[in-house]
Amino acid sequence: MPPITWNQQVVKKNNKSLVLQMIIEQEPISRADIAQVTGLNKATVSSMVNELLEEELIYESGPGESSGGRRPVQLHFNKVAGYSIGIDIGVNYILGVLTDLKGAILIEKNQPIDDSSYSVVIDQVKKMIYTIIDEMPNSRYGIIGIGIGVPGIVDKEGTVLLAPNLGWKDIPLKREIEDVFNLPVCIENEANAGAYGEKQFGANHHLQNFIYISAGIGIGVGIILNGELYRGKSGFSGEMGHMIIDVDGRQCSCGSQGCWEAYASEHALLKLTDNKNATLESLIQAAEENDENTLKLFEQIGVYLGYGINNIINTFNPEQVMIGNRLAMAKKWLEQPIRKTIKTHTLSLHQSDLQLHFSKLSNYSSALGVSAFAVENFIKTE
Repeated sequence: MPPITWNQQVVKKNNKSLVLQMIIEQEPISRADIAQVTGLNKATVSSMVNELLEEELIYESGPGESSGGRRPVQLHFNKVAGYSIGIDIGVNYILGVLTDLKGAILIEKNQPIDDSSYSVVIDQVKKMIYTIIDEMPNSRYGIIGIGIGVPGIVDKEGTVLLAPNLGWKDIPLKREIEDVFNLPVCIENEANAGAYGEKQFGANHHLQNFIYISAGIGIGVGIILNGELYRGKSGFSGEMGHMIIDVDGRQCSCGSQGCWEAYASEHALLKLTDNKNATLESLIQAAEENDENTLKLFEQIGVYLGYGINNIINTFNPEQVMIGNRLAMAKKWLEQPIRKTIKTHTLSLHQSDLQLHFSKLSNYSSALGVSAFAVENFIKTE
């Protein structure tokens, strides 16, 4: 076998990425602290820091606390060196955000849609991206990437293989957006993106094992195991909205019968109403006014959400289950029936120390998650 030779450029790039990541996570931090934590020698750290300062990815501030001798200069991540766009494509909405490199939302666009055909949605998405770019503040790097979350099965090349609730099949979404904007684009399942958004920016950043349930028109599940997003062998994990909870039950958009999302989703809720013009928002308003029929509908949806969550808890034994997306807005009426169902059906050992929460990020989880993926890709390539 030939001897293994180190590619010096790769080593340098990896070291630089390591230094930048350390500054992002630990700021403010000194050069000496970076060297101590990473194990890199001080000259290497100093060289990497000088490059990052020239690239305006970091900046210096006044001296920090001294442990004796000269007080060290502190380094900070320049979170406005560029901006990221995150787009969450729902069945009845498109949500777009512009974030800085630390995930703070600067611009938000929300577009209701009543036609989910690809030609209509892609046109709206492009218009939204153009509008966000027009309104974006000036920065060194401008838009560093675009992330898009889709309620469906996405392969590693960014093709939407199947999105049954949108009626999409084999859509080369990544290629189309990259061709138009000439920017790096990542496409992700919206529930995976939501789980990542919660991991990065929600109340879950300290948790190693939790399940994110995206409850909208359909239901998707994002799984964080040992602190990492679990994608499965081909990237298709989390399609638990299509686990069967009623054999030979209601028809589902996926072509099967008795799927969880046919009983516990926003779509299931709307199908139960007599009013064809009802929306989740109008039903929440009716529930606020204590309309008896609406309260019963929310209770029924809550019970069915509980059945699926019971299966998930018994399977994964997570620290926490987080419910997000649009149905999280109905927490006031869904929480008790969900908790009651879990208490009645879930194995008692699994209930010990289990936390059930509704997302504080609400319907922003997926948009923030895909925006964070775009930032992560940018930082890795710097």
